[in-house]
Amino acid sequence: MNQLDALKQFTTVVADTGDFKQLAQFQPQDATTNPSLILKAVQQPEYAPLLQDTVARCKGRAMDDIIDRLLVRFGCEILAIIPGRVSTEVDARLSFDTYASITRAERIIDLYQAEGIDIDRVLIKIAATWEGIKAAEKLEQRGIHTNLTLLFSFAQAVACGQARVQLISPFVGRIYDWHKKQAGAHWDEAAAAGANDPGVRSVTQIYNHYKHFGIATEVMGASFRNLGQITALAGCDLLTIAPELLARLVASAAPLQPALDAEAAKGMALPAVNYDEAGWRYALNEDAMATEKLAEGIRAFAADAVKLEQLILASG
Repeated sequence: MNQLDALKQFTTVVADTGDFKQLAQFQPQDATTNPSLILKAVQQPEYAPLLQDTVARCKGRAMDDIIDRLLVRFGCEILAIIPGRVSTEVDARLSFDTYASITRAERIIDLYQAEGIDIDRVLIKIAATWEGIKAAEKLEQRGIHTNLTLLFSFAQAVACGQARVQLISPFVGRIYDWHKKQAGAHWDEAAAAGANDPGVRSVTQIYNHYKHFGIATEVMGASFRNLGQITALAGCDLLTIAPELLARLVASAAPLQPALDAEAAKGMALPAVNYDEAGWRYALNEDAMATEKLAEGIRAFAADAVKLEQLILASG
C-alpha cells in the first residue's frame, strides 16, 4: 500500500489545486482552491478556453461578478470529478468587511445553485480575521458552510470554534517558513522536523483543543512544504495537499500510522479558552508570526485577484 492510500484510511485527503485535470489520478474526497491557484491554472494553455468562454458569456457585467462566475466555473468542473466538497474563496480585499463578505458569499452560493450544485458541496473560504470569522458565523446560521483560511494562530482557531464554522485551514508550511526565516543560520532542520515542526505543533494543539472540548469544527491542515509535515499530522480530520506532494505520497511505500488521536485528546488536561473581540485582537497581536503571516497572506491573495482581473480584461 502506498502512503496516500494509507493516509486515506484515517484522514480525509483533499486536493489543493485549481488544476482540475490533475485530480482524478489521486481520487481525493474534496478539493480546495484560492485566487493564487486559479490564477496559476488560467495561465495554462489547457484552461485558456474556459477563461475566454466565461469572459465572453459575461460581457457587460461588473468585474467582481465575472470573477465569481469564473471561480464557480472552476468549482463546478472540480465537483464533476470529486465526490465531496469544493472550497471557493471570497475576494481577499473584503477580509475586513463582514457585510461585504456575507454578500459575496451568498452570491457565490447562488451561482453554484443555479448550476444545480447542492449547497452542502460548497465551502466558502474566508480569511480568519475577526471580521471574517463574524461573517462566517452569520453564514453558518444561514446554512452556508465556511472554510476559514489564512489561519496561523491558536486564537484564530478558538474564535472559529466559538463561531461554529464548518472547517478551518491552519497553514502548516507558512508557519514553518516564518520560524525558519526568524532562526536564520541557527535553524536546525532535523530538530524542527516531524512532530517538532512549528506548523505541525500548531495544528496538533488546535486539533487536541477541539477534540477535548467537543468542538465540531473540522481541522484541515494546509500549505505543506514536505512529506514529513503531512505524515506527522496523519489522523487529522482532513489534509489539503498539492498535487506534487500527492504524487510523492503515491510513490512512497513507507509505513504510516495515525499521529493525532481524538480519543487521547479527550483525556488531556487542557484549559478552556474563550475570546471576546478585544481579547482576541490582543492575543493575535501577541503572536508576531500569526500577525505577519495573516497580513502577508491577505496582501498576496489580493494581488493575485488583481492579476486575475488584468487577465480577464486582456482576454475580453
